[in-house]
Amino acid sequence: QAQLVESGGGLVQFGGSLRLSCAVSGITWPFYTIGWFRQASGKEELEGVASINTSDDSTYYGDSVKGRFTISRDAVKNTVYLQMDRLKVEDTGVYFCAATIMYGGLRRLEYDRWGQGTQVTVSS
Repeated sequence: QAQLVESGGGLVQFGGSLRLSCAVSGITWPFYTIGWFRQASGKEELEGVASINTSDDSTYYGDSVKGRFTISRDAVKNTVYLQMDRLKVEDTGVYFCAATIMYGGLRRLEYDRWGQGTQVTVSS
């Protein structure tokens, strides 16, 4: 059974950095995409942040994080990372990692394996 476990969230000041981790296990697809999504406090919608595909390590970023966030993965550890730099207050939210058999992108409905999320809070 697929399991995704996020870690690394916390409280950071404006302009600071955090690195989130998503430990992946139990996925039997030969190739898949791991995406990061976030949900701001009080909002229902999930915003796509970044994704990486395991077949070629191709990446995709949401417009609001381009140039500040970097997604990467360690194939040996089966872990995907989200390095977040120059954080802004509006980056605050619960960050989820998710898996899809589809190639690339951040189309939320295509992701059907989800972690429990980790809270990121950026203070001004």
